[in-house]
Amino acid sequence: MSLSSSLSIALRSMLADQGGMDVVSNNIANANTPGYSREVADFAETPPAEYGNLSYGTGVTLSDIQGVRDSVLQMRLNQETQNQGKLNVESNGLNQIQALFNDSSGTGLQSLLSQFFNGFQQLASDPTNAGLRQSVIGDAQSLATGFQQTAGALATQQHGADQSVVQTVGQINQITSQIATLNGQISDATGSGQNANAFVDQRSQLINQLSQFVDVQSITADEGSLTLTTNGGTALVVGNQSFNLQTQMSGSAGFHDVYAQGQDITSSIQSGSLAGYLQIRDQEIPSILNKLDTLANGVATAVNQQNESGVDLNGHKGGNIFSPLATVAGSALNLNVAITDPNLIAASADGTPGNGDNATALANLQTENIVDNQNPIDYYSGIVFQVGNDASTASSQLSGEQLLVQQLQDQVNSVSGVSINEEAANLILYQNAYNAAARVASVVAGLFQTAIDMVSASTS
Repeated sequence: MSLSSSLSIALRSMLADQGGMDVVSNNIANANTPGYSREVADFAETPPAEYGNLSYGTGVTLSDIQGVRDSVLQMRLNQETQNQGKLNVESNGLNQIQALFNDSSGTGLQSLLSQFFNGFQQLASDPTNAGLRQSVIGDAQSLATGFQQTAGALATQQHGADQSVVQTVGQINQITSQIATLNGQISDATGSGQNANAFVDQRSQLINQLSQFVDVQSITADEGSLTLTTNGGTALVVGNQSFNLQTQMSGSAGFHDVYAQGQDITSSIQSGSLAGYLQIRDQEIPSILNKLDTLANGVATAVNQQNESGVDLNGHKGGNIFSPLATVAGSALNLNVAITDPNLIAASADGTPGNGDNATALANLQTENIVDNQNPIDYYSGIVFQVGNDASTASSQLSGEQLLVQQLQDQVNSVSGVSINEEAANLILYQNAYNAAARVASVVAGLFQTAIDMVSASTS
């Protein structure tokens, strides 16, 4: 060993400790940066030197700077984020639907149904009363308007969900393009021996954002690159290349389907907000609309048939009160009152003007099984229950999912997050080591100077 070897060891130590302080400084600077994973300095002993039969250490080097991450935990967080994205859309959508059936405030269809049938009951007690007859027509118009407004609001929400599908696909494409770019930067940095931790953090954060929109699976490849696919196997990112999703109008439904490289993948999308919008658009709203159409069609058909069994105030056989509906589909939106003349209401059963037996029969339809083997009020109550139950279930599931996501995020932060106290302790550790190495270098430099002075004195 020589003084120069000792000086070299001290200098290596100072450089390594300086690198450690740089890592600590970077951690502290990014303590509040979203998605940042703390870094640790990886020190390694340099290869020893052989002098005769002895082996001497040659110091230390900063071999690497590692980002602290738990890939399994991050994968679980992404998976639960996908579920949260879907439930969030479903809960919001179902709450909007539930507001359309807010019968507790008197704005739902139940009060209109009851008012409509009660109008016939009142007319039965005074069949020739022009005011009561006009009131029945007004109640029929209110009921038809109620059906139209509810069905129209559902259709509007359905089209809104369809537009959200298009917008979400655009957001997905934007994020996958950024991830592909980062893949290339990570591969380049890794291949040249540079630190790619910043790029990896940005990519992890983007993948988590992507998980909010669509179900994602990742496969890590060589040199830090990765492949992203949906759970159905549709490629989103392969290396530094992204594959855009497209939306295309469906000829049958009039809504946008999701395509990947020419293949319709709409039915394979399982989670994320995109799946939530598809669920609201293709499942929830059509189910409720179908029931609403069934109710409107059943009421209109039964009322028309019963009115045709009686005699109007003109002495003629009764006709349609509501315009005939060709099919069940679209009945709620197309329900209209067919008459404006109150004399055309067939309140009489035997043709006598003062007879109100058919008006009573019309009123009794309220309690008869005229809609899918149920009476109108019970059938409508079933719709309200379904909407309320679905909204409540989605809300409960969302609350549970939000709690789980928060717990996983806390766990990720406990692994990858920056602790100011821990970094402060590390800073003192590196500082003391640096000062000690500097002291060694100073002593060695002093010994060099002493040797130089001795040589100068001996030659003078």
